[in-house]
Amino acid sequence: MADKAYLDWPFLEQRHRDLERSLDAWAATRLHGAHGSDVDAACRALVRQLGEAGWLRHAVGGKRYGGSGDALDTRALCLIRETLARHEGLADFAFAMQGLGSGAISLFGSAAQKEAYLPRVARGDAIAAFALSEPQAGSDVAALQCAAVRDGDHYVLDGEKTWISNGGIADFYVVFARTGEAPGARGISAFIVDADAAGLAIAERIDVIAPHPLARLRFEGCRTPAHCLVGAAGQGFKVAMATLDVFRTSVAAAALGFARRALDEALAHAASRTMFGQTLADFQLTQVRLAQMATDIDAAALLTCRAAWLRDSGARITKEAAMAKMTATETAQRVIDAAVQMFGAQGVVSGTTVERLYREIRALRIYEGATEVQQLIIARELLRAAPPKGR
Repeated sequence: MADKAYLDWPFLEQRHRDLERSLDAWAATRLHGAHGSDVDAACRALVRQLGEAGWLRHAVGGKRYGGSGDALDTRALCLIRETLARHEGLADFAFAMQGLGSGAISLFGSAAQKEAYLPRVARGDAIAAFALSEPQAGSDVAALQCAAVRDGDHYVLDGEKTWISNGGIADFYVVFARTGEAPGARGISAFIVDADAAGLAIAERIDVIAPHPLARLRFEGCRTPAHCLVGAAGQGFKVAMATLDVFRTSVAAAALGFARRALDEALAHAASRTMFGQTLADFQLTQVRLAQMATDIDAAALLTCRAAWLRDSGARITKEAAMAKMTATETAQRVIDAAVQMFGAQGVVSGTTVERLYREIRALRIYEGATEVQQLIIARELLRAAPPKGR
């Protein structure tokens, strides 16, 4: 990547710049964008590879639990995801899910839970998953139907989860279920459920346009020890939203990685493709398109950096994370589409870089809250902060 001027922006510290340069050099020699037909095996291998190289230490919080620092560093998470996404989408996925899947434990877990799970996640010895969505409750978390009933020293889980990334290969899941302390979102709790727990089954494996491990889970009388409750009973919505605030910003960063790669590919192609006695880059129409792509990427990057910096500064970033995620993913979709158009017929050939990017970016506009949900979150936060009428 030629232009890395964004690394000098004041949102970042020198340790972040050093991290990006080190990871970029590692990824250039280790990641090649191709993973074959066995996506499960490829994902497992990438988790091990990322763990052995030490990159997964940034996905967990707490040095004593294998983390790189005392807390999750949002800017580091973003730089890692952006860099990995620029090189290989599945590597970004493998890293991201280790963080999202264990994020609730990093943020709200007991010392015993952190000791049991986080070091294994950081080493790449255990694969994590975040189980929130259900067949009838995706963006509307308050509509969750999966239930957990207290039975002595256990909770018994019944219900389904779907669209669960790492479903089928995860060693444990952080599962959100209704425990009934109050109506709606206030009656949800979070639990750690090991993949081999009796009563937990993989009901269906799901194939999507950018392949990665994905499944529907079924819980039938699944007994989970009460000490696997993450945080307090009835606080699951808070646990989920706090986790998403961290990793939603990193989704924006991954989108930037895809967009930057698309721009690089478009620049190289425009400079080398000859048409009508000149290069594609000589046409003003091409120059206008490239200028808009670069400007949109920088605008999205500024929103992403702001959200990450604010969160690392201790601020609540629900609105800022939503703005970053919405803007970066929508921008990346436009940038990648423009790159495909610039390549012409070659851009839709299966297996080419821009074709792969076109498939990979589409899901980012949906998962961890679709664009329309981000708009609702932003508006809700604005209205909450607005002064009452007449004042």
